[in-house]
Amino acid sequence: MNSNLAIHFGDRRVSAETLHQNADRAATGFAQLGLQPGDAVAVMLRNDVPYLEAMLALDRLGVHLVAINWHFNAEETGYLLRDCEARVLVVHADLLAGIASAVPAGMQVLVVPTPAEIVTAYGLPATAHELPEGAHAWPAWRDSFPPSTAERVRSVGSMLYTSGTTGRPKGVMRLPGSARQHEGSVRLRAMASQARPGMHCAIVGPLYHAGPNSAARMALELAAEIVVLPRFDAEQLLQTIEQHRITHLSLVPIMLVRLLKLPETVRQRYDMSSLENVTHGGSPCAPEVRRAIIEWWGPIVNETYGSTEAGLVTFATSADWLARPGTAGKPFPGTSIRILDAEGRALPAGEVGEIYVNTGDNTLPFTYRNNDAQRHAIEQDGYITNGDVGYLDADGYLYITDRKRDMVISGGVNIYPAEIEHALVANPLIADCAVFGVPDAEFGEAVAAAVVRAPGRAITETEVCDWLRQRVAGYKVPRLVEFHDALPRDSMGKVFKNQLRAPHWERAGRAI
Repeated sequence: MNSNLAIHFGDRRVSAETLHQNADRAATGFAQLGLQPGDAVAVMLRNDVPYLEAMLALDRLGVHLVAINWHFNAEETGYLLRDCEARVLVVHADLLAGIASAVPAGMQVLVVPTPAEIVTAYGLPATAHELPEGAHAWPAWRDSFPPSTAERVRSVGSMLYTSGTTGRPKGVMRLPGSARQHEGSVRLRAMASQARPGMHCAIVGPLYHAGPNSAARMALELAAEIVVLPRFDAEQLLQTIEQHRITHLSLVPIMLVRLLKLPETVRQRYDMSSLENVTHGGSPCAPEVRRAIIEWWGPIVNETYGSTEAGLVTFATSADWLARPGTAGKPFPGTSIRILDAEGRALPAGEVGEIYVNTGDNTLPFTYRNNDAQRHAIEQDGYITNGDVGYLDADGYLYITDRKRDMVISGGVNIYPAEIEHALVANPLIADCAVFGVPDAEFGEAVAAAVVRAPGRAITETEVCDWLRQRVAGYKVPRLVEFHDALPRDSMGKVFKNQLRAPHWERAGRAI
């Protein structure tokens, strides 16, 4: 138990003693519901203190915490609840009505009152905190049990589902593994976040995502202070850093973009001198963004690359990146990478192919829940892939070019949208963008761009294309530019490109 920890959520402060006592009471309650190691409990909560209580309680029982994206509708949620075979669902009060019809019969539902901080942050109705009649309220249920005194079971962590943009989501289920693998995974998380005892952390991204989930677990072990933010807001994060003297952050590139898009007067209003380490990952970061954030915050901005399946794979310091712009870094000690072509042959340095990784003892083994065949399908000779494409340079540094499924093949030429997106987001007239493939009668596919103009700014399709022609090869310039008020992104900034592609392919009457 980390006895020095304090949790801040809005104006509330929760001590380590209270947090762990609440978690130990919940562990007793889960055990009395008959949960055994390897079972699953679904958690559908926004960032809130009860999320951390459930995380600690399930860890000590060896039960999988199934982190459900709270944006999901009833059909999506119902699929996950059935697939993971959860025995219990823990859910915020305001979310329950939308998914209640999908809850399997007999499932125990524990309802967390939606706190005022979340009601305000998301503009919810004032009645959002109210519990349905007859609901089992998490606080009362938890407090009805004595703290657990049972021997701790080795944690299997969270069961996270892949995004499902190419079919149904798959649950990445960690297996118990060895003591060496447990030690390796903890050591790797600490190395990636440059964690230290007594650090001050902010949980910024949603806990149903791998990065924030992992960062929260490390903070619970080592931090002196954790500030839980109900949602990301650029200026609010700056206020939090200054007020709580935050030392360690885990962010994603879209958050860096939105921080940098704040007016200079706002950015300079807050003291960032407490920051010691900022780690970002989750998607490629545009070179201009990475360079600008280093100039603002100093050489404390590090990048990690990994996947839900493989865990953390590479690490790049600010110095690494400045010396090799665009790199995702070198593999962690004990991890190795291969770049393979379509026939599974290893490619030499500098050639682009599919990225396969072997993390050795740096992470727990895994399978896909109820889908061992798919798990075996992504492995070759002990190396696994999640479909990312890239290359290694002569010194072993990894460069990510894009996702295999996002690649546009136009006239037989591979075009990687990430490169074009990086060029677009550097334009001060553009607030957000996404590049994807649309059907083309001549070339099979053509490049299209969805663009969100910066507030109060104007830019035309011609101006977008002229900007790109100065930065990328002519064949990479979009043939179609669409303007949107906002892009369909999840809370971690991942664009649902399938939603942007779908209308074009439906009109063409084909899917490829």
